[in-house]
Amino acid sequence: MGTGKINADFTGASVLVTGGAQGIGFEIARYFATAGAKVSVLDRDSAQLKAAWDGVDNVRQVAVDVADAAAVADAVAGIVDWAGGVDVAVNNAGITRDAVVWKLSAEQWQAVLDVHLGGTFAVTRAVIPHMRAAGAGRIVNVTSYTGMHGNVGQANYAAAKGGIIAFTKTVAKEVARFGITVNAISPNASTSMVAAIPPERLAEMTASVPLGRFAEPAEMAPAVAFLASEQASYVTGVVLPVDGGVAM
Repeated sequence: MGTGKINADFTGASVLVTGGAQGIGFEIARYFATAGAKVSVLDRDSAQLKAAWDGVDNVRQVAVDVADAAAVADAVAGIVDWAGGVDVAVNNAGITRDAVVWKLSAEQWQAVLDVHLGGTFAVTRAVIPHMRAAGAGRIVNVTSYTGMHGNVGQANYAAAKGGIIAFTKTVAKEVARFGITVNAISPNASTSMVAAIPPERLAEMTASVPLGRFAEPAEMAPAVAFLASEQASYVTGVVLPVDGGVAM
């Protein structure tokens, strides 16, 4: 389980986190906020943003749909005005629209790709000029075990997450010369994601995890923080499994 201790100092850093109103994104944003960063939390659900972050002085709520590239560009411009730049960008936002492929509508397919892969592209494209100007930056993407191995009923999700892996490695090559690193974490399902699964099926799924349990969402945050830290200055293009050993 996560300890909740902060082992990296991000005081004064400008950190952007998408999908930060709940779940893994919330825990990542909270980690950075507790570590002293100025955190811009992007989410399309303004009510959830407000419920999660009202009253936190060093967190800026940004209600935006990351699938809208023009809106993302405007949001990043506002973040730069507020925080002075973007030092770290964490692309976490995502949705699911599950169905086996012959029952998957074109709309369900596209919606998932637009948020996961399109959103990752839109944010990355918007922050890179500011990171280039600063001569440094960290981009951390959240992909998935499913993006490498697939999962029944999730062709859209698997394609989007697999695309993020390829995107991560490509952009890492493109921006390395500017002092920018681009990495990803690859979680398995977390406890918040499996809460509605019937107990019998959940027991089967849990048995497939070498560590014998699913992650708490907060356990993703230290891995992201490491990849965003100075300690990871020589790490780029890496997809780090944070999955209890499932990918072994």
